Amino acid sequence: SWNVFENRIVYQLVVFLQPPPGHSFRLEPYGGMHLTERCCNIRVVLECTCSRTRNRFCFLHPSDNNQSSPLLSTLCTGSFLDVEEIACWMQNLVRSAWECLPQWHKWQLRVLPSSHSCRLLLTGPSEVQLCAVLLFAVQQGSP
Repeated sequence: SWNVFENRIVYQLVVFLQPPPGHSFRLEPYGGMHLTERCCNIRVVLECTCSRTRNRFCFLHPSDNNQSSPLLSTLCTGSFLDVEEIACWMQNLVRSAWECLPQWHKWQLRVLPSSHSCRLLLTGPSEVQLCAVLLFAVQQGSP
């Protein structure tokens, strides 16, 4: 969706997260209570890939080098996705990617503080501002 406020255009974008190979997402209600779909923890479940991938490692059955899941070690608290970690990771990714976009050199990027989304403010040469709010979601029943 989008809205216009004075000289600022605000875009809200939903970013659907997909589990990487060897992982799946499971929605679990907070504290075992049945609440709406928006009130769920997202458990990251490791899946066996031993029989599906011959020369690739399996996070569920690690070999001698004890590889661990990068997803669990960077974007999770325990075995659950951590929205604050995801927001921080996305903010850093956007900052790094912005430097590689010379066609936007006349625009200033500011990453606005947010612990549950990624908020970006772009200010153009004519002082027009674009604000993008990236909201993170998973689809129930997705692989």
